[in-house]
Amino acid sequence: MTATVPAKTPEVGAGRMSRREVLQALSGLMVGMFVSILASTVVANALPRIIADLDGTQTVYTWIVTTELLAMTATVPLWGKMADLYSKKLLIQLSLGLFVIGSLIAGLTPNVEVLLVSRVVQGIGAGGMTALATIVMAAMIPPRELGRYAGIFGAVFGVGTIAGPLIGGVLVDTSWLGWRWCFLIGVPFTLLSIVLLQRTLHLPVTRRKVKIDWLGALLITSGVSTVLVWSSLAGNKFAWASGWTALMVGGGLVLLALAVWVESRAAEPIVPLDIFRNRTVSLTTVASILVGVAMFGGTVFLSQYFQLSLGKSPTVAGLMSLPMILGLLVSSTVAGQLITKYGRWKRYLVAGAAVMVAGMLLLATIDAQTSIVLLSVYMAVLGVGVGMLMQNLVLAAQNDVPAHELGAATSVLTFFRSMGGTIGVSALGAVLANRVATLSAEKLGPLTGGATGGEGSTEVPDLSALPEPVLKIIQDVYGTATGELFLVATPFAVLALVVVLFIREKPLHTLSGDERRAREEAAAVVPGAH
Repeated sequence: MTATVPAKTPEVGAGRMSRREVLQALSGLMVGMFVSILASTVVANALPRIIADLDGTQTVYTWIVTTELLAMTATVPLWGKMADLYSKKLLIQLSLGLFVIGSLIAGLTPNVEVLLVSRVVQGIGAGGMTALATIVMAAMIPPRELGRYAGIFGAVFGVGTIAGPLIGGVLVDTSWLGWRWCFLIGVPFTLLSIVLLQRTLHLPVTRRKVKIDWLGALLITSGVSTVLVWSSLAGNKFAWASGWTALMVGGGLVLLALAVWVESRAAEPIVPLDIFRNRTVSLTTVASILVGVAMFGGTVFLSQYFQLSLGKSPTVAGLMSLPMILGLLVSSTVAGQLITKYGRWKRYLVAGAAVMVAGMLLLATIDAQTSIVLLSVYMAVLGVGVGMLMQNLVLAAQNDVPAHELGAATSVLTFFRSMGGTIGVSALGAVLANRVATLSAEKLGPLTGGATGGEGSTEVPDLSALPEPVLKIIQDVYGTATGELFLVATPFAVLALVVVLFIREKPLHTLSGDERRAREEAAAVVPGAH
């Protein structure tokens, strides 16, 4: 027994990387993280043009965003589980490789169907990068120090989330580039990330006999996908209260119930159910779902509002997103630095949730006449709230689980936040389409079919083809409907604030994930070791 302890103990000291080594390793992670997030957002301002070129509909508009989020959401738990079993470095590089393939297919797509397939491939790769980047950070850096780097991480997430529409807008408005470059632009950066990770990321590899719970993964993916497909189509292709709703919701819930049963009996479950016995993990998971619904569900349609209601070009629409970027950038960086300095984190969760609620309520007041200055202030408020809240939910959960469950805890949070976002985009997209159809029918009557594509809502209108009186009405319709969308999303933000209040603050660990794991393993070998 005594011979075993020295073999383990050096890992505790060796696991700690210098700040320079951490920053070098983070360079590849950040580039990869940026391009994977960019994939979700760069199409935002390009979508009206893409939909027009490929003859798509309002439903397709929502699905181009949703399919990528759906694939990312459904595969995150699997990536997180594999991170606890295999080489994290190799897994990240694999996820980036998938992302490159998906981007190339999307950039060369001949039609909407191939574009949707490419978005699924991109989403699988982005799911790996999103989950694994946070897991790798926790492995390298102690929670007490994470704030210093999590601020940078949150800033990259924010810039990628909201700068994407700006980049997409510029590409669409540049005649010799066009919307296809919204997908192709990420390829060289992704390849750069793979090279940087190969050179700079050095983590110990866990090698042990493992068994992936493929049945659990299939059931989780199928159950979540069924519910998300329903939330996108309900109210548009069929009524909310209909046989299709009963079939899809019932089927999805049965699949998820089977998934829970399988996971409770699996030797290596994809989502360890025991992890939810941890109060902090359970509360941060619920909060992550609600933040996802509120943030993604509301903000993904802002680009459409800028162009269709305010009549802005894709480039200008992208620039209008800057206040939200700056709010998120400043708040996530400042909060991260303060957490590292003082070791207290709950106050930033509560403040972030409260500010997010205020931002959602302010954006619920917008319409086609809202001034750019007011709109910028409202968006900045929302950005500040999300910046303080989102990344620190992950920090709270990572700090409160054993080191060997870091991957599972991180992927669970990422999974549920993405699921909330996907549900938000799908359901609120359906709500938006319905409101646009209803308001158009009320104001245009028989003209509705010609203005908005028949049946009141199927096609995204081409503003340049509309006569002036109809154009004004359509702009008012989209302005009113977008404001109502934020009002619908606000209760989810309020619930997130309530949940955050119940999270118990605990002191942050001063050991990295790898150091904690080495100590836990040493303690398991020698009972009583610390």
